[in-house]
Amino acid sequence: MNAMASTGNSPDLAGRRGFVRAAVAGGLAAVAGARGFAAADASATLTDTAEPGLPFHAWAPTPTLGWNSWDAFGASITEAEYLDNARILAERLLPSGYDLATVDIQWYETGARSSSYRPFAPLELDAFGRPQPAVDRFPSAAGGRGFAPLAAQVHRLGLRFGVHLMRGIPRQAVGLELPIAGSRWHCHEVADPGSTCAWNTDMCGVNTGHPGAFDWYRAWFARLAEWGVDFVKVDDIAAPNYHAGEVELIRRAIDGCGRRIVLSLSPGPAALEQGVHLQAHANQWRVCNDFWDTWPQLRDNLANLVKWAPYARAGAWPDADMLPVGKIGLRNFDGGGHGERDTRFTRDEQVLMLTAWTCARSPLILGNDLRRLDDWTLRLLTNPEVLALLRVPGLREWRSTPQGHRFVCSGSAGTWAAWLNTGEAPWNVRVPDDAPDARRDCWARADLPAGTRSLTVPPHGARLVRCR
Repeated sequence: MNAMASTGNSPDLAGRRGFVRAAVAGGLAAVAGARGFAAADASATLTDTAEPGLPFHAWAPTPTLGWNSWDAFGASITEAEYLDNARILAERLLPSGYDLATVDIQWYETGARSSSYRPFAPLELDAFGRPQPAVDRFPSAAGGRGFAPLAAQVHRLGLRFGVHLMRGIPRQAVGLELPIAGSRWHCHEVADPGSTCAWNTDMCGVNTGHPGAFDWYRAWFARLAEWGVDFVKVDDIAAPNYHAGEVELIRRAIDGCGRRIVLSLSPGPAALEQGVHLQAHANQWRVCNDFWDTWPQLRDNLANLVKWAPYARAGAWPDADMLPVGKIGLRNFDGGGHGERDTRFTRDEQVLMLTAWTCARSPLILGNDLRRLDDWTLRLLTNPEVLALLRVPGLREWRSTPQGHRFVCSGSAGTWAAWLNTGEAPWNVRVPDDAPDARRDCWARADLPAGTRSLTVPPHGARLVRCR
């Protein structure tokens, strides 16, 4: 384990992606729909008439919309770059509901320069082992102020402030045998040195059976709450192994910290058999591994969303990961992109992606550098007729066929139908027999001819219509 010297003496946080919760309430059942489809089809149905959720579900009544630094800047975002993107988010995307700006992994590491992790890099910690922002990248954190000044600036913009955390305790704090704030225990006493992340050396897990294990998360989330954190993405917790015990400790710590902090768990793919536990402890969880701008990943992620559709409910959302649109990869070399680029998705594929994410009510988290946001991408992301599907109530049905996926939402607010073509040829489709005629092309923002019941969907593309 790493025993490098720690620096800093102030409020701090712990890091990497994802996040968990643990106030168990007897038996949240997966949301089941009223109707199915023919046995030959892979299908999923859900309704919004499920029992009321747990208290923390009210903190995310609709899927989260916002921006995250990872796709563009990897582990190296600076305060100035973050604020530039936050200001643009507030000016151009907040009116459409995008209100979260998140600092992703390694914000506590001095000298981080890309998406590559430096094994056993020295971390900025306070006297109790809690990570704090590296001052060379986040100068407002100087003097032990942590993220409080940055969070305050973000709140003045009308946005929420989010951070990425890694599961567990910094190995550095374990090696130094630092005390846990407000506890008689020390970091090395509650750590589980055998529970480590396969791709990042910063942390090790906690021994959930130790009486001091909760003290670590309690002290950590108390500090995050003091800073004004609104959202945490806890990483190395949902897959490849599901750390249910630490999820529950995190849930308890959030519930007791005095601040409404939305919990997101990463990476994926989360296991479907954990769906009820995820609903009962987290506000969102990843259904895929890191998602990048390649057609095979997009095609496969559509199947993930359909599979997880019955688990989407107010306050608990299956998450298909960030949207790699616009300019990405500035200092992130993941995803086979080899650095700075415009998204490799075609425009049709981007329409397909946004259609799938909104119909399935996945969080919409942008990964691009907003300083170079182009008009076409802005229009794609802010179409009110498409974003409406994140919020409208009604019965939601998915039907999968060899050509792609069909979606129908019907309720008191209206009826929508969508077709997502995963094939290589145009797909001729018909409005379902029990639905009214298609009246409105939502992506074109235009009325359709009277009596429209047939449409053509381009390859790797989508159509979304409102029927009433």
